[in-house]
Amino acid sequence: MSDRLAVFNHGRIEQVGTPSELYNRPATGFVAGFVGVSNVIDGALAARLTGAAAPFTIRPERVRLLADGDAVDGDVVCASGRVVGTVYLGATTRVAVKLDGGGDFAVLVPNTDEAVRVPAVEQPVRVAWLRRHQHPLAANRT
Repeated sequence: MSDRLAVFNHGRIEQVGTPSELYNRPATGFVAGFVGVSNVIDGALAARLTGAAAPFTIRPERVRLLADGDAVDGDVVCASGRVVGTVYLGATTRVAVKLDGGGDFAVLVPNTDEAVRVPAVEQPVRVAWLRRHQHPLAANRT
């Protein structure tokens, strides 16, 4: 086990930090994807969802699926799409969503709550997250 890690990309250091820093506050999209599944959003999709084209990441466990009629309160980002796949992972199910207008999203649904139903493939859904859970990213270096 280590208390500080370095993530390299093509022989160059992308980021150095604690495991928690690398996971929760990745510097680049490369780091976000290297330390786990992450939704990396940039360009036109970021602008459509948040009003700014600046790249950001949102971890799948921070994203929620909304049922029809669910209201959202506070500073929440919301988008609609369609389920394109599900993978049962034991404690969670990873739901792959194709957003309307483009873009793919991963959502982790906890399997601990019997009231939570995993939507079927091709079912329309809405995804939502608190804006404060987004983390801004620097551009990937090459």
